Amino acid sequence: MPRMLDVSDEVRAEIGDEEANRLLAGENAPGSYDCTSCRTPGDSEHERTSTVLFIGDETAVLAFAHATCLPSQIVQVTEEQLQGAVRSISGDSADMDPGNKVAPEQAVLGVTSGLVLIAGELHPALVVEPTSPIVRPGSTGLGDDFLPLLIEQGFMPLSELSEAPPVQHGWSVLLAMGQLHAVLQPSANGGQPVAWWQAHQPLQVTEGWRAAANKHQQVLMFAAPVGSIGRQPREDLLRDALDKAAANGKLVGAALPLAGT
Repeated sequence: MPRMLDVSDEVRAEIGDEEANRLLAGENAPGSYDCTSCRTPGDSEHERTSTVLFIGDETAVLAFAHATCLPSQIVQVTEEQLQGAVRSISGDSADMDPGNKVAPEQAVLGVTSGLVLIAGELHPALVVEPTSPIVRPGSTGLGDDFLPLLIEQGFMPLSELSEAPPVQHGWSVLLAMGQLHAVLQPSANGGQPVAWWQAHQPLQVTEGWRAAANKHQQVLMFAAPVGSIGRQPREDLLRDALDKAAANGKLVGAALPLAGT
């Protein structure tokens, strides 16, 4: 059965017309899948689905995402990340390397933009939630250290959203040509800031969000562990999810200065 797949020009160019046409015809694409962005189930027979090609140094893996989560695109990752994510769940991915059946398992930081009302004023906000637990580098444990790692960087635990969190100096949000490009953090060696999170392609933000960012010259960043926020289609629902996460002790935040225009 034909699939409701989006195959971008760059993905088509990489995998070839023959493979792209087989995918669209349903010959080499699963009907159901776990979204590579939000990790919830999707169905390419009934909802628009993006093809996302992860490319390492030697291996390429085709994964699937809700079109509302990610556009069809190519994502460059290290071979170590890709090989470290090898698993053998049949039907979870269409592998471009016939010798393996792999799907990327490294955590992806999901970023949602929205306006948040605090103390009667609208603030531009970014809400960050990983797609899987984040463990401390070098750790072999199975816990989730996402919030402790951010707290160590200076982000504040929030029990409620009654006031804007304090400014996190050295960090910034990069806007260019009215689009969101990256969240920058200080370099370990004191050089130019480096990307803590970088959009695979610039993200569109609303005119209202951009106007609020220009007004405040800063963006509020909130972060929560996997499963705390979820995909929220409206800003009021996003705010409800933030309030709930804060009340449950699962939210940190900071105000990041605006870089760019």
